[in-house]
Amino acid sequence: MVQPQQPDDVKLICGMISAEVGLFGDAAEKLAAAFGPIDLESEVMDFNFTHYYDEEMGCPLYRRFLAFEPLVSPDVLIEAKCLTNALESAFAAGSGAGPARRINLDPGYITSAKLVLASMKNFSHRIYLGRGVYGEVTLMWRKGRWQALPWTFPDYASGAYHGFLTEARRCLSRGGVKESVS
Repeated sequence: MVQPQQPDDVKLICGMISAEVGLFGDAAEKLAAAFGPIDLESEVMDFNFTHYYDEEMGCPLYRRFLAFEPLVSPDVLIEAKCLTNALESAFAAGSGAGPARRINLDPGYITSAKLVLASMKNFSHRIYLGRGVYGEVTLMWRKGRWQALPWTFPDYASGAYHGFLTEARRCLSRGGVKESVS
């Protein structure tokens, strides 16, 4: 019989979507206070794969990703999703006459084999983790590249984020330490 084993540590990431690019810095500060130093940031990208958030958040929308230096146990994803939901609410409370939702924060993690994202919404391909949080394998690493699954969101399937995700995967393989480029 196989004995229970602790899973390998993972690389925690967070995707951010907002119409207010300036909120990315404010959110990054609060996320770093909770999850540790940020060792990798993506560039700010246009988020134009869907109009799902337009009414709630405004448009145009922008996307940015962060990765956190400390490697963590995968079960941190539950706490990460609960904390990012609380941060979203705090940013919304300070919006005044602005959009109902100022920023969308989507935590997830990377292993050598996959990208897992957290969600508060159940669906056939999501697994319940606890405290209202579900986990979804969004991309798989196969044959040296990220591969989409039938349910992968179009923006993740497009390849637009694969450079950032691959670099975060490299940081994971080096124990969470990003090599300096000189």
